[in-house]
Amino acid sequence: MKKNWVDRMFAAIDCKDTETFVNFLAPSCIFRFGNMAPVEGKENIKNVTIEFLASIKAISHTLIEVWDIPDGKVCHGQVEYTRKDDSILLIPFADVLKGKEGSITQYLIFGDTSELYK
Repeated sequence: MKKNWVDRMFAAIDCKDTETFVNFLAPSCIFRFGNMAPVEGKENIKNVTIEFLASIKAISHTLIEVWDIPDGKVCHGQVEYTRKDDSILLIPFADVLKGKEGSITQYLIFGDTSELYK
């Protein structure tokens, strides 16, 4: 079965393939992870993503549901973070993706990662 673009995007993140991940974004995409300051532009988003992924050992998303919204998608699921010490943090998440494959203009991540570095 062929994966849709949302599945492929999350697979790239889970493989820590930032080059493939940013190919889903528009050049001037706005990216916000939780309560962090928004980041604008593919190169800046790539750098922030590389830095974040380097701070953890592994990441794995499980999509529960994806809804179509006007000009985008809302994704709900669970994300499993493996810390550097091999301990696990599993949290629910919701992502709002405005735009379409290859031209996401806004990527908003909602999830409580406050326990990730404890």
